[in-house]
Amino acid sequence: MKFLGKFFLTLLLLIVFSFVVIYVMLQTQWGAGWLSRWISDKTAWHLSISKIEHNFSSPSHIILDDFSFGHDGQPAVIVVAKVDLGLSLVQFSDPLHFASIGLSDGTANLANLTDDTTLPMQADRLQLHNMRIDSPAHRQAFSSVAVNGGITPWQPGQHDLLGHDTQFRLSAKRLELNKVVGENVLIEGSVDKGNLQLTNVGADIARGSMTGSASRDAAGNWDINQLRLNDIRYQSADNLHDFLQQFLGGPSIAINRLDMTDARLQGPDWAVTDLDLTLKNLTWNNGDWQSEDGSLVLNAGNFINGSLTLNDPIIAADFSTQGIALKQFSSRWVNGVVRADGNWTRSDKRLTLNNLAVAGLEYTLPQDWRDKWQAALPEWLESVLVQRAQFNHNLVIDINPAWPFQMTSLDGNASNLLLAKQQQWGIWEGQASFNAAEATFNRTDLRHPSLTLAANESGIQITEMSAFNNKGLLEGTANIGQQPERPLSLSLKGRGVPVNVLQNWGWPQIALEGDSNLQLELKASLAAASPLRPSVNATLNIQTDSQSQQQTLHAGQLP
Repeated sequence: MKFLGKFFLTLLLLIVFSFVVIYVMLQTQWGAGWLSRWISDKTAWHLSISKIEHNFSSPSHIILDDFSFGHDGQPAVIVVAKVDLGLSLVQFSDPLHFASIGLSDGTANLANLTDDTTLPMQADRLQLHNMRIDSPAHRQAFSSVAVNGGITPWQPGQHDLLGHDTQFRLSAKRLELNKVVGENVLIEGSVDKGNLQLTNVGADIARGSMTGSASRDAAGNWDINQLRLNDIRYQSADNLHDFLQQFLGGPSIAINRLDMTDARLQGPDWAVTDLDLTLKNLTWNNGDWQSEDGSLVLNAGNFINGSLTLNDPIIAADFSTQGIALKQFSSRWVNGVVRADGNWTRSDKRLTLNNLAVAGLEYTLPQDWRDKWQAALPEWLESVLVQRAQFNHNLVIDINPAWPFQMTSLDGNASNLLLAKQQQWGIWEGQASFNAAEATFNRTDLRHPSLTLAANESGIQITEMSAFNNKGLLEGTANIGQQPERPLSLSLKGRGVPVNVLQNWGWPQIALEGDSNLQLELKASLAAASPLRPSVNATLNIQTDSQSQQQTLHAGQLP
């Protein structure tokens, strides 16, 4: 019996001694290297450790120095100066599930994870200290610097460092998400079965600040509960369309409330200054929006997009399933003022302006305004109806050398004016009248020109057209058909007007002098794709004090 007792005691001492030797050896540089090589050879992962530390003052913790870990054949996923592994009894059944894992002073690059693998370790708590985390291949690509915080529990998935069914509280000195950079970032939230809940988000962004809360479902659709942006000063290298697509081009975004205060945004050919905005209850999905009871209130110092410049724009609108109710739009534009209210209806894609007022403009038409007038409208805008319009003291100029014109102190009014139909600009229905103090049409000066028209589905009837030229008066009527050929019939009379008053407008020079009375009857086609002159057939009777003459144009030419 004494022999058996001595034998088991010796065996126990040998076992204890072996554990002590292993314990001591593993904490040497040789032991750390041997463990690194053994794990790298026996698994599909490569591991590098310079030192393993254990202190009996913290018996449940093991420290790994200069830790590098990744998939075989790939760059390392995690490279840190120190890993703190917290041990628990669960290690006996699941060796890679730790009570805690602490990563300090290093990087985690999820781009180095292969598509079919995830990090093999898990923990009841992951603690990060001064970490850089990059995920360029993630659906919301991001890069972060000086990350601190905790994740409880930590069960990582493919390209997903947070994992599923977890809570987290993280801070970062710098975070870049979809080209937007934030500093001093704080994020608190949770993940439940792939649904991300951000209960508190704060950051210094673009020399301003951001606070908010939001959630994202497993399909990547965002629900922004509240987002507030203050004093943003953001410059983008993208044009306005591409800039907005960064935020609207992905899965759906539901905005419960968005507030912007004193924001300044700028791109290559666009800018917004002193922007204040409140947007409520709007969802953007697949290039379209939906809303049950949404609203937008906006004002800014300036809005610039290409050649368009609006000063002090104000917009107030309500959104519903039926469309948009434009409660107010006003802006200073080219030294004048534009005001409007109305609605856009989704069912027929019609913009109806109940009231439109334009006053004091000094507007030079763009060189391609005729091409824009003939171009089709976007799909969302089928027609445009102006129920009441008022124009006061406007200056309109066209500097096109082929046919320049200018109208000074232009006034007018219109009612039930259908300006677009089937995505095509025109004057399709309604009544309008205009007058100006002075005008010049292709270098012919006129005084007090006026025009009255009425349009219906068959044509545009110009019932009154008059202007003073020199000491005489021009008066006329016209009719323009709504067919694609745009047939034109014009009757024009002149009393006491210069003989060649029509020369600048395309009529051949007349070999007479002085003032005259004239009568012009003309028929032509204003078809968009065809030149005007070959379609003109006209007869001009002209009489001076001593002579008279008749000229006839056929296909735009004298016989």
